[in-house]
Amino acid sequence: MAKIGRNERCPCGSGKKYKHCCARKPQLRPVVQQPQSGVVQRAVDGICLAAEQRRQVINELGVFVLFATGAGNAWLLEVTDADCVQVARDGERLWPTINETAETIEVEWSHTYRLVDGRLVLTAYADKSESVLEDCPVREVAASIRRVEKKFPPSARAGLHIDPPAEPTAP
Repeated sequence: MAKIGRNERCPCGSGKKYKHCCARKPQLRPVVQQPQSGVVQRAVDGICLAAEQRRQVINELGVFVLFATGAGNAWLLEVTDADCVQVARDGERLWPTINETAETIEVEWSHTYRLVDGRLVLTAYADKSESVLEDCPVREVAASIRRVEKKFPPSARAGLHIDPPAEPTAP
């Protein structure tokens, strides 16, 4: 699991640096890691709150970039494989499947993304249809993606994914 750096934005969605926000909050009781209450899930909760409040927010968390728009839409992007999933639409939370343990993070991605001519282009896994995310703050998102790519060079990113076991072949 990715560790939050002190100078990174806090995953709670406040917009503050982690060291000036949640890092200072004392733990009143031990935190129990449950499948839906991990670091990524809390970051998604924060970005969904920003979408509900119609605030444009961009956060980085390990290999993830999360953003909310003023129109109330929010997305979770994964930089290593360019996967993404919408987590809020028009201020309403969408509840994508995120399974998080101390060792792994599994997300049911709905799209892939790419930056083309200053636009974020999405390709749906379901039907391979393409669309442009019109309300995306592309410059800011592209800058976040570049920062994440700098922190995690290709050699490090290659080791982040575990290939699923191969299907058994018939004799």
